[in-house]
Amino acid sequence: MTVTLIFIIVTVVVSVLAFNNERLLNNLLLWPARMHSPEQYYRFLTSGFVHVDYMHLAFNMITFYFFGELLEQNIGPERFTIVYLTGIIVAGIPSYFKKRHIPGYASLGASGGVAAILFATIYLNPWQQIGIFFIIQLPSIIFAVLYLAYTAYLARRGSGVVNHDAHLWGSLYGLLCMLVIDPSHGRYFLDQLMHPHWG
Repeated sequence: MTVTLIFIIVTVVVSVLAFNNERLLNNLLLWPARMHSPEQYYRFLTSGFVHVDYMHLAFNMITFYFFGELLEQNIGPERFTIVYLTGIIVAGIPSYFKKRHIPGYASLGASGGVAAILFATIYLNPWQQIGIFFIIQLPSIIFAVLYLAYTAYLARRGSGVVNHDAHLWGSLYGLLCMLVIDPSHGRYFLDQLMHPHWG
């Protein structure tokens, strides 16, 4: 069994348990106003294993499965685990600093880690076609630019219940992480960009 599937199983089990257990949910989600001491910093990680509802859970896990399996095959389970778990943590840090004085604010979901996995995969093959809503096909690098621009715009507006900061910083972190762990430190990515191919 791949590490990707193990993470999916754990996330589904914990999320479903938390759907019916408010105390468990409150203990796991990212709640900046309650994170005044290091003993509460575990929430940076555990918030990635709980979700709002089944739709939120399904969307994240389906995306994670398709891109996670591909990335794990390319960089190995150990590095894959590091990218995903640290992606969840890093994606939550901006929200913590922006919202730590707002008692009612809380965030949850694997979106930051999933975004890191998605953009790490784009690093490996920037011209791979990505289907949007199973209809529109775009080269992944074009999707990445559009996604980052749109997410940055929404994060700046700061409206709605979606944590766009987590999406934005998780995505950027995924690319940065690949620059660090790839032995070529970006040369491979630039070479791929300079030689477009559709696949």
